[in-house]
Amino acid sequence: MGVKPVGEEVQRRLPRLIMSLVMALIFWIISTIVPPTIIDFLLPGLTVNVGTIVGFIALLLTAIFLIRALSDALVLSDIVVDIFVRQLGIKEERSPRRAARDTIYVIVIILVATALYALLGTLGEMGKILTTATTYVALGIILVLIYDVGRIVYRVIEHRAESVANRLAKMAERSRNRK
Repeated sequence: MGVKPVGEEVQRRLPRLIMSLVMALIFWIISTIVPPTIIDFLLPGLTVNVGTIVGFIALLLTAIFLIRALSDALVLSDIVVDIFVRQLGIKEERSPRRAARDTIYVIVIILVATALYALLGTLGEMGKILTTATTYVALGIILVLIYDVGRIVYRVIEHRAESVANRLAKMAERSRNRK
């Protein structure tokens, strides 16, 4: 399986990203507007409010479309980061590119977690539990990504320091040979 051209990937992913975001917005609106209007209806045999079930299902569908949008956004951000990194003059070194991507991912995770707080906050007590879980999951992923960025930056600095040390050693050797 070959790698798709960048233009073809953008043409495929961008409309999907926009549609996923629109669908997520629609289901979020449904989750906030519909449940209060049907709060008096109870499911027969259960003590569950129909509005709660509709709200939960709408929020679940919102999350599914947000996850789909996130996957498309990450692919598109990889393309944008590749273009940006090339503009900075970094050629084919994988580590700096991965560090830049990890940084973008950290920003995306923070934005997604913030959006989820607003969505989950509408679920009452269950929303508080899910918000706490989202906080810890996002924090864990961010810590792993920051560790990876730190390791990459350390490796790049170590490589640069070794090359500077090698040049200084060669200069010292040349000056000793001249005397």
